[in-house]
Amino acid sequence: MNPALRRWVFLAGLAGLVAFYLWGLTGLPPFGHYHGPYGNVINRIAVGQTNATAVVSAVNFDYRAIDTLGEEFILFIAAAGVGTVLRHLRDEREQEAGESGGEGAETDRPAGRATGTDSQDVPAPTDATRLAALIMVGPAVLVGWYLAAHAQTSPSGGFQGGVVLATAFILIYLAGQFLIFRRLSPVDVTDAVEAVGAGGFAAVGLIAVFLGLAFLANYLPLGGYPGAVSSSGTIALISFLVGLEVAAAFILIVSELLDQALLIRQEDR
Repeated sequence: MNPALRRWVFLAGLAGLVAFYLWGLTGLPPFGHYHGPYGNVINRIAVGQTNATAVVSAVNFDYRAIDTLGEEFILFIAAAGVGTVLRHLRDEREQEAGESGGEGAETDRPAGRATGTDSQDVPAPTDATRLAALIMVGPAVLVGWYLAAHAQTSPSGGFQGGVVLATAFILIYLAGQFLIFRRLSPVDVTDAVEAVGAGGFAAVGLIAVFLGLAFLANYLPLGGYPGAVSSSGTIALISFLVGLEVAAAFILIVSELLDQALLIRQEDR
């Protein structure tokens, strides 16, 4: 297929996609005129049934928790796929370099290369960038932890909290401290945390089955009153586990990509 034909095939597909979305949007009710019954039902019963004042979290981690489990495992599989492919490629390159006696056989990287600041095409971070990144590490950890642990009481959740927690580690790299970033997030520990987060979510559902309930049924005590930090039963636990998995997945992906970039840079030299 020549480039011109590929371009026309792409434009035809794009036109069909745009038409499909426009057709769907024209069928939506006006803003503020919700016609579906489910949202109204959930708003009426969610707080009383779960003691969670954040109804969106009650939907995500209780009423449709099995959908959220699938979404979490999509990210888990994506991170595992990135790690598997890139590690395999690095093993092949290091093996080839070792057989040829090249410098690529070295497994310990010099500190200058690890920070990436000695490359002619990658400028070192400025003092202002370092200071701003390091100042934001603590607040990012605090906000991420709060979002992951308080989904039952506020508009938050494990997905949002996990991304913010991962950002705290990435800020350390942006400050020009790659070695510290690797020490704080070793690959083995990151892999284990991601597995605990994803597997723990599934385990919560299986425990419900063993108790004679539906998969992912809310079986823990709901707490004393709606809005309490200890309220909502399994909702808070699942949100925290999701936060662990999401944070570890993003840290793992960034770490693998940085390792791959360093290897390519060393080969170029």
